[in-house]
Amino acid sequence: MKNVLKLEEIAMFALSIYLFSFLDFDWWWYLVLFFLPDVSFVAYAVNSKIGAYAYNILHHKGIMILSYFLGIYFQNETLQMVGLVFFGHSSFDRILGYGLKYEDSFNNTHLGKIGKEK
Repeated sequence: MKNVLKLEEIAMFALSIYLFSFLDFDWWWYLVLFFLPDVSFVAYAVNSKIGAYAYNILHHKGIMILSYFLGIYFQNETLQMVGLVFFGHSSFDRILGYGLKYEDSFNNTHLGKIGKEK
């Protein structure tokens, strides 16, 4: 099942790249913005609860899909780009095993514990 989920995430990552190709932005924008959601790690300096909230907001696929569709509705390609790139980033993270965070620890995710032998 783990491999099936990874394949699904790979498909979503590829979808974000494909849809980005229809926007009027240079490809370097995708690369520059790709790791921006990881700025949320800074919130873990406050505490793990705030860190988890910040991480989850910037890595929640539903929020990114909403951003993309709001960009379509308002004809705002910047909003579409942010939604697509952050969606792609979230899929990439999940390919690597990094899921949404629980409040108790950065390593405790909806995909299981990070670093735990499987």
